[in-house]
Amino acid sequence: MFFLDAENLQQSGIAHGFFGRKGGVSTGIYRSLNCGPGSGDDRDAVIENRSRVCETLGVASLVNAGQVHGTNVVTVTKAWPIGATTEDDKKFIPLGDALVTATPGIALGILTADCAPVLFADAGACVIGAAHAGWRGAICGVIRATIAAMEELGANRQKIAAAIGPCIAQENYEVGAEFREQFVAEYAGNGEYFIESDRGDHFRFDLQSYVAERLKAAGVKSIAKLSADTYAREDEFFSFRRNTHRREANYGRQISAIVLT
Repeated sequence: MFFLDAENLQQSGIAHGFFGRKGGVSTGIYRSLNCGPGSGDDRDAVIENRSRVCETLGVASLVNAGQVHGTNVVTVTKAWPIGATTEDDKKFIPLGDALVTATPGIALGILTADCAPVLFADAGACVIGAAHAGWRGAICGVIRATIAAMEELGANRQKIAAAIGPCIAQENYEVGAEFREQFVAEYAGNGEYFIESDRGDHFRFDLQSYVAERLKAAGVKSIAKLSADTYAREDEFFSFRRNTHRREANYGRQISAIVLT
């Protein structure tokens, strides 16, 4: 099973992994460890893939929220179905772009295909978190919201370790001028996360560095950046933007997960 891990999350009582696309049973554009129930992939394949992630982490339960590029945080106290693909299933899945828990044995999962997954842990307090930080969530405050929710469970933000997993790299993240203007309007210093593209009035955005800055600004002292480009590393990761450029109908999602053992 292929996955990356972060040194600062290798702590007693914590298991985690930034899983890629290898090691599953899905086929075609979803090859092979597609863990996204809403991707259009075969439901049984997705459930089997997620079960393999659980086996790797040594747990029976893996949950993710219905991600909407927002800042809502779900506090998890019990598991819900491993895979939801039908409208009836979705009533079990809370909407949110971050999860926190102090309950052992439930892996918190974040689905991505270019956005930045962020895993959090205060091992001493036995509190973990996971956030989906696309540009919208990052600029709107999903990082701060996750840390605040962890504090409500007893975490200390200065003792939280956070790791930013595979996401699209700056060289492959071209955006228009209006995109950059949103960030500069929020704070003039955000201009440093953009470089000019070779197309006029276009820029390239450094999502990973921006998310790291949001973590630092929130008081997190231990921050790891995996610097794994989802767009360029096709054999290892799914990428929404890469599939869009190829005009493919859909795309797989990799999962990043963390659990209190």
